[in-house]
Amino acid sequence: MPLNLSVYLVTDSTPAILKGRDLCTVVEEALKGGVTIVQYRDKKSDTGDLIKTAKKLHEITKAHGVPLLINDRVDVALAVGAEGVHLGQDDMYIEEAKQLLPKDAIIGISASSVEEAQRAIDAGADYLGIGTMFATPTKTNTKHILGTAGTQAILDAISDSGRNVGTVSIGGINLANVQRVIYQSKAPRKGLDGVAIVSAIMAADDPRAAAEEFVKRINSPPAFAWEPKAPRTNEVAALVEEVPQIVQKMVKAHPLVHNMINYVVANFVANVALAMGASPIMSPYGEEAVDLAKFDGALVINMGTLSRESVPNYLQAIKSYNERGNPVVYDPVGAAATQVRRGAVKELMRGGYFDLIKGNEGEIRQVSGSSNAVQRGVDSGPSTLDGQEKARLARDLARRERNVVLLTGAVDYLSDGERVVAVENGHEFLGQVTGTGCAVGTVSGCFLAAHPSDKLLAVLAGILMYEIAAENAASKEYVRGPGSFVPAFLDELYAIRQAALKGDDSWFSGRAKIQEIKL
Repeated sequence: MPLNLSVYLVTDSTPAILKGRDLCTVVEEALKGGVTIVQYRDKKSDTGDLIKTAKKLHEITKAHGVPLLINDRVDVALAVGAEGVHLGQDDMYIEEAKQLLPKDAIIGISASSVEEAQRAIDAGADYLGIGTMFATPTKTNTKHILGTAGTQAILDAISDSGRNVGTVSIGGINLANVQRVIYQSKAPRKGLDGVAIVSAIMAADDPRAAAEEFVKRINSPPAFAWEPKAPRTNEVAALVEEVPQIVQKMVKAHPLVHNMINYVVANFVANVALAMGASPIMSPYGEEAVDLAKFDGALVINMGTLSRESVPNYLQAIKSYNERGNPVVYDPVGAAATQVRRGAVKELMRGGYFDLIKGNEGEIRQVSGSSNAVQRGVDSGPSTLDGQEKARLARDLARRERNVVLLTGAVDYLSDGERVVAVENGHEFLGQVTGTGCAVGTVSGCFLAAHPSDKLLAVLAGILMYEIAAENAASKEYVRGPGSFVPAFLDELYAIRQAALKGDDSWFSGRAKIQEIKL
């Protein structure tokens, strides 16, 4: 029978976790809730006590038809007749364990790198415990914190191994993040077979109910899950044809957009949203998101004016919108400018799912982990990439995060991991007015809320409405520079909104300057 790793329980015997309860009783309740495999882990007890507890656990797991694995201790596994062992990188070599254990024994190996995973597979491991996913009180070595991106890289690398080895992720996984972990860790040809849970079940007031909820969430996709559309024969023409109806759809929907945005640009961005036909609310308080998310609008996280309170509020809001599957836009303003901002990027990226990540070249490189460059303020700095490289950067990040990425600049590069388009609309005045770049995140949120089924098309429609309005405004005779451009720009956004309501597409006809990028 195939090994079912889906709900993998790792025991913890510490008093703070057990809260005075009996370990075996907690495990039995978890098994009733649907745990599919149990690993007995206890690094402190004497051998005699380990064997005594393991025997009790094995009677319970056998009664539920679930394998029992012993962490580290091959001798204990042999003494109690357990179905197998789980070995760390510093434990007995798998080759030695195979010589001691029965032929059909299950052997799992911890792996925190591609090299460790490959060695374990070559040595005949039945499954890999890939981690650490997130930092935990017991796993503080950040060198081995993989996140979903690192886990995905390992899964991608071992997909060509020729062996269908099982995989579970471990470290900091709980009910709030388990679906995202499975969803975002998936490589093109291999995903996780399960997740290893420790305190989220062992410390739960009701281990059975906790296990039941894990079973439910592990076996269903997150509310924000989606699949990018495959490129069509004439992708650009097809997208251009659909843009006017998406703009009309957004205007009629009048979506709410919850902006957790920097205070320097809040007024301008709110006016842009109003002119376009959306309903903006500017609120930095995460607690409000629980109620605001119920309107099924979009959340925009813009960390332009970062403070000590910002990240906790962002995370609270992201959780509320993720749970409902409502779109979340992330604008990592000045991501590479300071150590504080680089740290905030890491915390936010591991804290929730973003439907769209939007930023300039320096910001997107920082988010992707491909840059050690330091930004000066919020500017991108001198570009070091050509058009193909920018397109590849956007595509690869979108593919890794399973979302949409918009790399902004004189030419915008937009990708959903499958399709990549370059947009050359806009006007230089946009780069000379504070808030025009930040407003793109809010504009994108408007359209994602109105048309979530094709996120690339939604963001593209928003960009084109925004940038064509800028071109129209700059062409006015009375516009002499940035000062006169702003009111004209708001008027032109409003004019397109009114035209769209009437089904008048003349504002768009022949105006789109986009091309598909082949990589």
